[in-house]
Amino acid sequence: MTAKRTISLNPLWYHHFILTAMICALIAGLLRFVLFGQYDPMHCSALLSSGSWLGSAYRNWQPKGCMLYSYQSKDASRCLSSRRVVFVGDSVTRALYFQFIHTVDPTLPKEPLDDGRKHSDHSFVSGTQTKLDFVWDPFLNTTSTLALINPPIAHSIDEQAERPTLLVLGSGLWYLRYADTSGGLSAWEANIEAHIEAINGARNKPADEVVFLPVEEIVPSKLSPERLNTMQSSDIDAMNSDLYHRVKPSTNSSWSQLLGSASSERISLPSVFNKMLDDSQTQDGLHFSEAIVNAQANILLNLRCNNEWPQTFPMDKTCCRMYPWPGPVQSVVLASLLLYACTSLYRSCEQRFVKLVCMLSDINIDTKTWVVNKAHLPGIIFGGSLIMIYLADRTGMWLKEQKQFNPWTFGFLCSASLAAGLVTVRRADKDLGFLNRDQTDEWKGWMQIAILIYHYLGASKISGIYNPIRVLVAAYLFMTGYGHTTFYLKKVDFGYLRVLRILVRLNLLTIALTYTMNTNYLSYYFSPLVSMWFLIIYLTLWIGSQLNENTPFLVAKIFLSMGAFAAFMKQPWLLEGLFKILERVFFIDWSAREWTFRVSLDQYTVYCGMFAALASIKIRDNHLTEHPFWPIFIRASTGLSAIVLVWFMGFELGQESKFTYNTWHPYISSLPILAFVTLRNATPLLRSCSSRVFAFIGKCSLETFIIQYHLWLAADTKGILLLIPGIKWRALNFILSTTVFIYVSHQVAWATGEITSWICGDEKNTLPTTRDAPTTEVSLDTTNPHSETVPLATDMDSSRTEPETPLRHPQRWVDRLAQGTGTRRTPVFFKSWSGARLQEVDVKAKIMIWACLMWLANTFWTNP
Repeated sequence: MTAKRTISLNPLWYHHFILTAMICALIAGLLRFVLFGQYDPMHCSALLSSGSWLGSAYRNWQPKGCMLYSYQSKDASRCLSSRRVVFVGDSVTRALYFQFIHTVDPTLPKEPLDDGRKHSDHSFVSGTQTKLDFVWDPFLNTTSTLALINPPIAHSIDEQAERPTLLVLGSGLWYLRYADTSGGLSAWEANIEAHIEAINGARNKPADEVVFLPVEEIVPSKLSPERLNTMQSSDIDAMNSDLYHRVKPSTNSSWSQLLGSASSERISLPSVFNKMLDDSQTQDGLHFSEAIVNAQANILLNLRCNNEWPQTFPMDKTCCRMYPWPGPVQSVVLASLLLYACTSLYRSCEQRFVKLVCMLSDINIDTKTWVVNKAHLPGIIFGGSLIMIYLADRTGMWLKEQKQFNPWTFGFLCSASLAAGLVTVRRADKDLGFLNRDQTDEWKGWMQIAILIYHYLGASKISGIYNPIRVLVAAYLFMTGYGHTTFYLKKVDFGYLRVLRILVRLNLLTIALTYTMNTNYLSYYFSPLVSMWFLIIYLTLWIGSQLNENTPFLVAKIFLSMGAFAAFMKQPWLLEGLFKILERVFFIDWSAREWTFRVSLDQYTVYCGMFAALASIKIRDNHLTEHPFWPIFIRASTGLSAIVLVWFMGFELGQESKFTYNTWHPYISSLPILAFVTLRNATPLLRSCSSRVFAFIGKCSLETFIIQYHLWLAADTKGILLLIPGIKWRALNFILSTTVFIYVSHQVAWATGEITSWICGDEKNTLPTTRDAPTTEVSLDTTNPHSETVPLATDMDSSRTEPETPLRHPQRWVDRLAQGTGTRRTPVFFKSWSGARLQEVDVKAKIMIWACLMWLANTFWTNP
C-alpha cells in the first residue's frame, strides 16, 4: 500500500508571490517607458487624441494615461495673465470661445448676448488683464485672419505683446452648408493647405500654441432639413482625415514615427474633441452641451498651461507636462537611499558566497539562514521602497489617471471589507479589558480601510461620506490622547528616550518622503498632527507631574491646557509668527492657514481622550465595576450611545454641505467616538473579540496613510496609479496595486520600527501595539507585526539578555567563513553604513546629527 503524498506549501509563498508581481510590474513599467514613453514623453499626444468619459455626467474626461487638470480662474492666470488669446472660426468655435473665457474669468459670459450680433467679433479683458478675442470668420479667409496666421515681425514691445499666446482656428461646416458660394470641400482643402504651409514655413510661430480644431461631427437625426441636405458625415470624415495628414504628415521611417514626431509639430490638432461628443448632448445635431464644450475648453488650457506651472508638488497635471529632474540636494538624498539599500543588500547577500564555498568544502550549514540576513533587511526594505515610490510618482514609469466616484463601487468595497473583517473575527480566551491592544488595532484597521476607499474614489465632494470620515480621523487623535495619558499616569516615566522613540517612529518615513519627493512635511498632515498632540500631552502631564495623583489638580491642568491651546489657535498672528521664525532660521516653508484648519477641526478631541483615560483609570482604581449599580449604568450608557450614533448620522446627513458640517465638527465629533467606544466595550464578549484582517491593517495604518500619497494613489493623492494601463483594466489594476501597496506598507512599518530601534536604542517591551519580530535570520520573513502608529503605552523593562557564545578552537578559514567569524576586515565605509560605529554614539548626538543634516539640506535646497 503506497503512502499518501502530502503537498507542503512554503510558508513564505505570499512573499514570493507579491515580490514576483512587484518585479514584473517594475519591469513592465520600465519597458513601456523606454520603448513607448519616448514617443509621447509629455503625454500631449494622448491629451489631444485619446480618452473616454468617466461616469455618465460628462464632467470627468480621462485622457489615456495622464491626468487632466480642472482649471479655475486663478489657475489660468498663471500662464495667460496680461497675454492675448484669439479664437477664429464659426459658431462651433464661438461656443468654445465663450466657455473658455468664462473659465478664465467667471464674470465673463458663457454665451453671446442675444442682441442680434452672434455673427460678429467679440473681445473681452479678464480681471488679470488677459485679452480674449474672437474673430468671426467661418471660412478663415478674411484679412484679419490672414494677419494672425502670417504676422509681421514684431519690433516693439507693444507689437510683441499683441502676439497671441494661444491661437485657435476652426472651420469646415460652413464650407459644406454654403458650398455653392464658398467653393465647397475643394476650396476648404486649398485654404487649409495654404494656412498650414504658412505656419510650418514661418520663421516664428504666429502664437505660442497654434490649434486647428477638427471639423465637428454631426448628429444627422437631429439636424434641421436645410442642414441635413448639405452636411454629410462622409464629407466631415474626409475633411478630418485630410486635416490630420496635413498637420501630421506621414514619414517613410517607422523609427521616426516612433521616436520623434510629437515634439516637432508646430500645430496641435485635438482630434479627441469629436470622441467627446455624444448624441444625447445636442438638441440641434450641431451644437453640443455646456458640459462637453467646457471639457474641450479645459483641454486647451491643459495643452497651453500645464508645463508653465512651477515644477513642484503636487504633480497633479501629467498631461502635456514634463516631470522635473531632481535638484542637487534631492539627488544626494536619492543617491544616499539607493546606496543604503544596495549596501544592505550587498552585505546580506555575502552569505550566498558563504554557502557556495561551504558546499564546495563539504561543510554543513543551516540553509535556512543564508538567503537574506534579517539584520540588513530594514535598510533594503526602507531604501528600496522609497526609491520605488519615487519612480512611481515622480517619473513616467507608471501612468496616472483621475479618480472617479461611483456610489455602487463605494458600497461594494465597503461591504467586501466589512465581510472580510467579520469572517476573520476571533475570540480570545479571556476578557482583554477596555480598549485593549487587539481592539485598538482593529479599530485603526477598519477606519484606515474606510479612509483609503474614500481617497481612492475621490469621495471628498460627497458631504454624507466626508463627514463620517472626519470623525474617523478624530478617532485616531482620541486614541492618541487616551493611550499616552494612560501610560504617563500609570508608568510616570517622563524620560526623553521614550519621547524620542515615539517622535522618530512617527516621523521617520514622513521626513524621508519629504526630501525624497520634494514635498512639504505638513502635506502628510497625520504624522505632524499626531506628533504635535503627543508633545502637548507630554507637556501637560509633565508639568507638575508630582501632583498628578491629585484628581482635581489633574483635571484643572488638562482644562488649562485645552483653554491655552484654544486661545493660541484663535490668534492667527501667533502661529504665523512661529512659522516665520521657522522659515528664517530653519528654511522651513509651512502654511499657517492650512495648519490652522487641520488642527482646529479636532482641537478638543484629544483632550476628550485624555479625560477618557483618566476616567478609565479611576474606575479601575476605585473598583467601581463591582458596585451594585454598575450593570444599570452600563445598560443606560449602551442605550444612550446607540441613540447618539443614530442622532449623529441623521445630523450629518442633514447638513447643507461639508463646509457647514465643519463648523460643528470640533464640538460634536467626540460624541460618536465615545458612543462607539461604549458600545464596542459593552460586554466581555465584545471586548474579547477582534478581527484579524482589520488588526493587520491597523498595525501598519501610519504607513498606509502616508505611502498611499504616491504608491497606491498618485500625483500626491490627486489621482490613481496604474500598474496596468487602460481604463478597462481598472478593476484588475485595483487588485494588483492594492496588494503591492499593503505589502510595501507592512514591510516599511516593520523596517521603520527596526531603524527607530537602531537610532534610539533597543527596548525589549515597547508599546502595547507592538509585537517583537523574531531574532533569527530568515528568508524575507518580516511578517511579524511591529511598531504601530499611535503608541498607547510601554513597559518599563528594557533589559535584553545577550546569548552566550561558547569558546571555539581555531578553525580553517572556510570554517570561519561558514560561521561568519572570518577575520577579513570590513571596510570603514560599510561599517559606518551598518551602524557598527554609530551605535556607540549617544542617542542625543544621533538626533542632533540628523537635525543638522536636515538644516543643511533645507539651506541648500533648490526646486527644479
